[in-house]
Amino acid sequence: MNIALTPDEHTEQATESFAGDPAMTALYALAPQSSNFNKLRKRLLRNVRQAIDDFAMLKGQKRWLVALSGGKDSYGLLAILMELKWRGLLPVELVACNIDQGQPNFPKHVLPDYLTSLGIPHRIEYRDTYSIVKEKVPEGATYCALCSRLRRGNLYRIAKEEGCDALVLGHHREDILETFFLNLFHGAKLATMPPKLLNDDGDLMVVRPLAYCAEEDMAKFAAAMQFPIIPCDLCGSQDGLQRNAMKDMLAGIEAKMPGRKDVMMKALTNINPSHMLDRKLFDFSSLIPSPSEQ
Repeated sequence: MNIALTPDEHTEQATESFAGDPAMTALYALAPQSSNFNKLRKRLLRNVRQAIDDFAMLKGQKRWLVALSGGKDSYGLLAILMELKWRGLLPVELVACNIDQGQPNFPKHVLPDYLTSLGIPHRIEYRDTYSIVKEKVPEGATYCALCSRLRRGNLYRIAKEEGCDALVLGHHREDILETFFLNLFHGAKLATMPPKLLNDDGDLMVVRPLAYCAEEDMAKFAAAMQFPIIPCDLCGSQDGLQRNAMKDMLAGIEAKMPGRKDVMMKALTNINPSHMLDRKLFDFSSLIPSPSEQ
């Protein structure tokens, strides 16, 4: 997604003063000093704080492993978490992690150089999942499911090895809505990405602090911050993905009826089992009318 900045957002470099903190100064070194940018930044901070509070993401966690892919969302996630921590609103240690999946021409220096410049503890792990995905997935089929599963398994392992009690992922509002409709249209179920869940072993929390953040906001933030984006040469190279169809559908709905994405997100938090059809969630057999009083 390529979102141009307004003229006001191209003004003098640097945002508010982070005097005395080299990491924060470096983080915002290329950010514009403008009211538009500061409004965007504060909105993202507010949305992340709200998600953390609403879903009790800080319940007992002390050390978070932040998954960093090199895309706009994970860069933005790390920046927002760093600022919340700087403001004393996120009492956890942050460790960034990237899985180098062996993609051809992957610029191996970009993420280590960037994270080192910010003074962020990090771990770069090489795992050639690219070759596995190319070998296992038939020509023309979607790479995403297997690629994501292999990457997630490695992140779970690394989180435990690094002494982290939570894995933090950069999925935003649109990811959650697209997943809901993918499950509805192709999986015959009502489900999406939860903002917080336990892994299958029950020993690691997975959280998505960007749950309330709009993808458009994340794209504008990344452009303003001038993150060194690394494109995906695997799933990002495929056309006609089902998720892309869901993205286009949601964009069309939003264009015709502005604000529908926010309404849909609220609907996901306002579920009435007795008005659905799932017999596992609601005991319809127990519905018996009471005798009328004469």
